[in-house]
Amino acid sequence: MLTMDKINDIRYRFYVKGENISQIAKAEGLDWKTVQKYIDKKDFNEPAQKPKEQKVCPKLDPYKSTIDEWLIKDKQAPRKQRHTAKRVFNRLREEFSGFNCSYRTVASYYAIKHKEIFKNTKQGFLPLVHRPGEAQVDFGTADFYENGTRVTGKYLEVSFPYSNKGYLQLFHGENMECLLEGLDTIFRHIGAVPEEIWFDNTKTIVTKIIRDGGREITERFSRFKEHYRFNAVFTNPDEGHEKGNVENKVGYQRRNFLVPIPRFQSLTEYNRHLLEMCEDDANREHYRHNETIEELFQEDLKHCHPLPEIEFDLAGRRSITTNNWGKFSLNRGMHEYSASPRHANMRIHVRLTSSLVIVMDENYREIVRHRRLYGDTKQQSMNWLPYLRQLSIRPRALKYSGVYDMMPPEMKQFLNGCSNAETGRVLKVLAELTDRTGFDSALTTVSQALAYGASDSDSLRNLYRRIYSDVPELPPMSLNSEIPVVGQMSANLISYDVFLQKGGAANA
Repeated sequence: MLTMDKINDIRYRFYVKGENISQIAKAEGLDWKTVQKYIDKKDFNEPAQKPKEQKVCPKLDPYKSTIDEWLIKDKQAPRKQRHTAKRVFNRLREEFSGFNCSYRTVASYYAIKHKEIFKNTKQGFLPLVHRPGEAQVDFGTADFYENGTRVTGKYLEVSFPYSNKGYLQLFHGENMECLLEGLDTIFRHIGAVPEEIWFDNTKTIVTKIIRDGGREITERFSRFKEHYRFNAVFTNPDEGHEKGNVENKVGYQRRNFLVPIPRFQSLTEYNRHLLEMCEDDANREHYRHNETIEELFQEDLKHCHPLPEIEFDLAGRRSITTNNWGKFSLNRGMHEYSASPRHANMRIHVRLTSSLVIVMDENYREIVRHRRLYGDTKQQSMNWLPYLRQLSIRPRALKYSGVYDMMPPEMKQFLNGCSNAETGRVLKVLAELTDRTGFDSALTTVSQALAYGASDSDSLRNLYRRIYSDVPELPPMSLNSEIPVVGQMSANLISYDVFLQKGGAANA
């Protein structure tokens, strides 16, 4: 193909200077047919570019149709059960005796074909318009140090797309109690409830997606929604961009509020601090409007409605049967909690919050409470105090229980010198006193009694009443005039000695 300068020269010679084709061909050193072609040419538009046929891994040509077939079938398989480049290479070696291509060749073709078959065909997202009074909800993941222990937890994010204001609350996990407590805390902080809240299809809320686009939701969430009178909107499956504001806010607040990794003693106190940080952050200018986020949020609040007059019980409730050891499990059997040996193989009631597991008997009287466990590993929470009575019957097991570790050194030393019967009596009193005012006060009583050299059960009970029962000090009794004043009589012990000697002689 000739350059445009050459073509211009040919046409100039023919149309301007009047030279014929043979003269031009001789002068330019070209074939006369080439000269004629450009003299007669009518269309000088730049030719459309044709896609180049890229010959990818020609050595694989005999096997490409097989590889393509495997990858196409993978579209119907679970994501974790699809072919990798390594698996394709191994199958080709296993199923084709003459296969002699390298892994690198297979991996190169696999990368191109896999992208072609599994590429996302969507070209863009439809921008959505969000009204004032609308909120979006999502959970994010973040680490934090609580009392020196590093925890990988979750945080609930609630954002208002119209104003771009957001709030977050930290939790140890992501469950119904965390969701409801976080929403309730944020609602009460702003003093209002959004008219409409967008959620994804988390199993915490949605139990089933119906063909016509409807949702079957859990009863607890349905009660919460009706109590606070908001409309719940659910995104289409795998369409996270439909609530893109909260997803952006999850990342923004993690980078700005949770870096570096926060350290605190009380999660409740730190969550209050996070709400204050959210309020301070709202004083910056909106990314699209010439107003601050807080100024726009006032319009959000105008389209929210007041909090309900009656508080909603945010705790979950379950009825569970304990095992032979008076224990029960939650979270698909991963987390085990103790109740008490008196409630072995019995139906008990459990009350759940985001941080506590409160165990109650059949009459809803509290037995014991535990810190709630989180994570996908097997864990156990054991509260030994309800097992004190059982230990008083089997005192030899004391050293192998958690109660022994909770005792002060002087009490351990005393019990180590006691017989099993004596240890049992002390533990029985300790159990009685624990039921009244708690384990710490019971330990104090026993420790003081041991300091006085008293270890029998009556002494322990009397000392406990003396310390904790608030026995009033009675003032001296006043006597009226009719009662004579009697002076204190002095005792003559010698007379008693003489009397006792006579009695001894008579008995002899």
